[in-house]
Amino acid sequence: MPETPELRQIIGDLVVAAHRLARLAAQVTGSTESPATWRTLSVLQSGGPMRLGELATQSRVSQPTMTKLVRNLVDAEWVKRIADADDARAWQIAVTEKGVDALQTWRDELSAALVPMFSDLSEAEVAAMRTTVEIIGSRVDLSAATSAAVAGSR
Repeated sequence: MPETPELRQIIGDLVVAAHRLARLAAQVTGSTESPATWRTLSVLQSGGPMRLGELATQSRVSQPTMTKLVRNLVDAEWVKRIADADDARAWQIAVTEKGVDALQTWRDELSAALVPMFSDLSEAEVAAMRTTVEIIGSRVDLSAATSAAVAGSR
């Protein structure tokens, strides 16, 4: 399907709705952690260990902000620094099991907080949501794989 004004509008609306839903869930759960914390743990969980600069870019924060964030995450034992196999002077940041557990707990709290808003959906509506998530997930995974391939060929 070629790009159409309708598809562009739907995708834009979807992104806005997802952000609003995430903000609402964070408010409902009373989470005091920065969204950047969860974004960083998620990036590390899906992308594996990476250098601080790359992590900052992926998490959409400045490098000085990421330095502070990583320091706090190391103190919480949610991430660890590991030697970079390609450069003995450099470090990579990796999520720990404790960090994965914290991220999963946060995700569980978010979804539990939002379930009441969606408890009246029909089976067809739930199926439509499942299909939407699968479509988006496959496109995001494809995009990440494409970006990695392009970066690797440089």
